[in-house]
Amino acid sequence: MSRPRVVVGISGASGAAIGVRIVELLADAGRCDIHLVVTPSGERTLMHEAGPDALSTLTATASRHYPNDDIGAHIASGSFRTAGMIVAPCSIHTLSAIAASAADNLLVRAADVQLKERRKLVLLVRETPLHLGHLRAMAAATEIGAIIAPPVPAFYHRPCSMSEAIDHIARRAIGLLDHDLGLPSREWDGQD
Repeated sequence: MSRPRVVVGISGASGAAIGVRIVELLADAGRCDIHLVVTPSGERTLMHEAGPDALSTLTATASRHYPNDDIGAHIASGSFRTAGMIVAPCSIHTLSAIAASAADNLLVRAADVQLKERRKLVLLVRETPLHLGHLRAMAAATEIGAIIAPPVPAFYHRPCSMSEAIDHIARRAIGLLDHDLGLPSREWDGQD
């Protein structure tokens, strides 16, 4: 593999701007190929939260876009090596399907492939408040190797806008892949 490949999934939970920002950051760094899959609910949420052109802009930015029903796509195969996958946002429905290995669509199948191949899978689970069923699904996904990273903003860097908070969450998610993808570090240095 000449350039690392990162799979980005967007499912139908609020927080589509985070998925958009992840794709933008990866594209701007220019050091990986971005393979995008968006669920039908994710498409609806993108349109509602990011505007009617958001999906077409994302698909133009990504190296490759796959329909969610294309279960035979490259990203559905373990032999298609990747640096990992981020699902942002990750709905409870998608989380539950991943935790149960119910790979009946491309996004869930691609996530399942990451787990079976022991690659990083970062799930930005977007729901609040949580009931016990949600927590059990998170625990089950963690037990099979996923990283649960709810998109909770950090305040130590004193964000002045929603865009800054989203940027921080997106950078943190990309950092969890633990792969040099060319993003400048913005870690807290402990200084005031």
